[in-house]
Amino acid sequence: MKRILYFAYATLTSIAICSCSNNDDPAKDLEKPQIVDGDIPSPINCEVYHKGETIPFRYTFTDNMELGNFNLEIHNNFDHHSHSTSAGDCPLDPIKTPVNPWIYNQDFAIPTGATSYEAKVDIPIPYDIDNGDYHFMVRVTDKAGWQQLKAISIKIAD
Repeated sequence: MKRILYFAYATLTSIAICSCSNNDDPAKDLEKPQIVDGDIPSPINCEVYHKGETIPFRYTFTDNMELGNFNLEIHNNFDHHSHSTSAGDCPLDPIKTPVNPWIYNQDFAIPTGATSYEAKVDIPIPYDIDNGDYHFMVRVTDKAGWQQLKAISIKIAD
């Protein structure tokens, strides 16, 4: 009988100790990072660029805890699809089949510990790509994995 009582006491004590918490867990990040226009955002919706020029990317990213990285992607919009994050509607060229569309996709690191980051990237536009409507996609991810997306409609001309 003493053994059973000892076992029951040991079990209850173990459960009580294991279930206690001092609540020292780090705060959980439950907020998405933000893409902020800043002083002079670039590119902006409906902007026209020419082959051989450079697209200056200038936006600010913020997060309540810590930023992770960002991605810039450019793809054609020859089929007039949308991403539902655009600031407005731009006049579109007629729907067409791509021959040599521009595809750009690059990841960029943000310094460790940053809660705000001014992104500055200059992207050269190739000469040998199709003219037309393109989407400039901006994605920023924080350390917790939350992501914010911004789609900007641009046009590439000769």
